[in-house]
Amino acid sequence: MSSVVYGDGHELNPQELQEFYQRVAHDIGAGPEQIRRMLANSAVVVTARADGRLIGLARGIGDGVRAWFTECKLDPAYQGPAAVTRTNGRIEHDQAGIAAEMARRVLDKLFADGAQRVDVMAWGTEVDFLEELGFQRPGGLIGLTLRAEHYLATRGSPAPPEGSEDQKPAAGGHST
Repeated sequence: MSSVVYGDGHELNPQELQEFYQRVAHDIGAGPEQIRRMLANSAVVVTARADGRLIGLARGIGDGVRAWFTECKLDPAYQGPAAVTRTNGRIEHDQAGIAAEMARRVLDKLFADGAQRVDVMAWGTEVDFLEELGFQRPGGLIGLTLRAEHYLATRGSPAPPEGSEDQKPAAGGHST
C-alpha cells in the first residue's frame, strides 16, 4: 500500500468528491453546488490520498459549543479484510489507522474551536470504530432523521423565506 497524505480539504472540489462517493457507493443525493456549500459550511474537512487519489474523507460541523462529527468515509480497499459490507464507505475496519487519523484531526479541530461535546450518528457496523475513538452511548439518546422531501411533502409547500410577510407564528408563538 502506498503512503497516505492527509489534507485540509482545500484541495477538494465537488466533482472529485462526487466521484469518491460514487466509488464507495455512498448516495449523498446532492449536486455539485450543494456539495460546494456542504464543504464551505463544514468547520473542518480532512482528506486522505494515496498516489494523489482521494481515498478518505472526514468532516465536522460546529457552533463553538456543540459539534457534530458528520462523516468519516474510507475506500473499503484501504480498510482491511474485516470490512464486510463495503457499503457507503462506512468504517468497518481500519487496519492501517487511516480513518482514525482523519477522525482525530476532525475532533482536534472541533474541540480546539470550543466544542464541549461532539455528537455522531452511526450505522451498526461503525459503532466499534467510534467507540475506539472515545465516543460513548448516552442512555436514552435516540437519533432521528428527517429528509427534505418528506418534510416538504408534509408542509404542502416550501417554507416562506425568513422575514417574509407570509410567516405565521407557531401555535402559542409570536412573529418577530
